[in-house]
Amino acid sequence: TKCESGCVCADGLYENLDGKCVPAEECPCEYGGLAYGRGEQIQTECEICTCTKGKWKCVQKTRCSSTCNLYGEGHITTFDGQRFVFDGNCEYILAMDGCSVNRPISSFKIVTENVICGKSGVTCSRSISIYLGNLTIILRDETFAISGENPGIKYKVKKNALHLMFDIIIPGKYNMTLIWNKHMNFFIKISRETQETICGLCGNYNGNMKDDFETRSKYVASNELEFVNSWKENPLCGDVYFVVDPCSKNPYRKAWAEKTCSIINSHVFSACHNKVNRMPYYEACVRDSCGCDIGGDCQCMCDAIAVYAMACLEKGICIDWRTPEFCREF
Repeated sequence: TKCESGCVCADGLYENLDGKCVPAEECPCEYGGLAYGRGEQIQTECEICTCTKGKWKCVQKTRCSSTCNLYGEGHITTFDGQRFVFDGNCEYILAMDGCSVNRPISSFKIVTENVICGKSGVTCSRSISIYLGNLTIILRDETFAISGENPGIKYKVKKNALHLMFDIIIPGKYNMTLIWNKHMNFFIKISRETQETICGLCGNYNGNMKDDFETRSKYVASNELEFVNSWKENPLCGDVYFVVDPCSKNPYRKAWAEKTCSIINSHVFSACHNKVNRMPYYEACVRDSCGCDIGGDCQCMCDAIAVYAMACLEKGICIDWRTPEFCREF
């Protein structure tokens, strides 16, 4: 309605992030606080997105994978995105196939063994067993052991300073990448070529978060503890009846835990904040940092932060958060 001083772009031109006027074809796209030029791509587990005239155009991948996370002191995010915490001192089935009544034959089974790792009673995943027919891979004590053989399975082991990674192909069924940080964090990334039912603590991988608490008896449990107890590998283990709150048991640790975990909420991770909800990761970090009260507290805290960093990486946001003074790489 009135004139205002300032500069405008000529007709058909648009201002880019550098303040220059460019044609629509050269408009950048924004993702996670970063600018991407024309034709640049980002990838998620299920989509490939290309920057076109300032907007992302996304194409669904032919194969879509999903990841189940087991991290820290009993935190799980299922394949369908359901989150829960448990403190069971037993072996539990994380994921397996052959769950249907009609086809009870399993081509893979992944089991986690939990042990007490704090005075407050919280547990940490210390040992992972991967059963592939007659082939068994055991992850324990920062290393792995392989026994038996299965000619129908293809697998490759990769190592870096922080992780052990296993690429496993079950022809005609699954491609899996298993990532273990040699401590408490374990990730199962899976894409499947069939609609075979999957079950265990990682859920049933059917795209519906609401029915993830499906027990071994094929009904949806009313709460996570009933669900967890149903997936014990050894039925002689005791049931879990409550979830420990380490910060209530160790209130003297709470202030330190909140302070050190606050890096997740800080500018260091700001590029990721609008891509991955940080609060569940911050709360898990505080809980674990309170719970690791017999040494290894910094390792617990660093592992929890690393899970958020990996979730950011899955969205294409790489955060350089480790320093020589804070969670340095060994």
